[in-house]
Amino acid sequence: MKKQILAAAAVAVLAVSCTKSTTKTEQVESADGSVTTTTTTVSETPTAVIDTAKIDKAKENVKTKVDAAGNKIDDAAQKAKEDLNKAGKDIKAGAKEVGQDVKDAAAKGAAKVEEGAKQLKEDLKK
Repeated sequence: MKKQILAAAAVAVLAVSCTKSTTKTEQVESADGSVTTTTTTVSETPTAVIDTAKIDKAKENVKTKVDAAGNKIDDAAQKAKEDLNKAGKDIKAGAKEVGQDVKDAAAKGAAKVEEGAKQLKEDLKK
């Protein structure tokens, strides 16, 4: 879609650059002394002057550049996707590691509480 929009814009610029406009202003004095001004603008596209080989070459150059720009955009999007996937995996691995550390700490804490409870029980029996 991006490529089509850029190509259409390039063709429009090319078409406008090939149009020639001529403006003529004419003043006519009537018999009663009043002056009438007439302005005429003529736009023409010279068909015999246009070199189609140059136009075709320019279109091909534009198409090549648009394709290259589209490929760069696609490559950047793919790289961003890969970077996000890698970051997600890193976060997941970090969370798993933290979860394991919490489990280990809880097990050690529980063992200490259990050991303390046994010690207290023995002290109370004495």
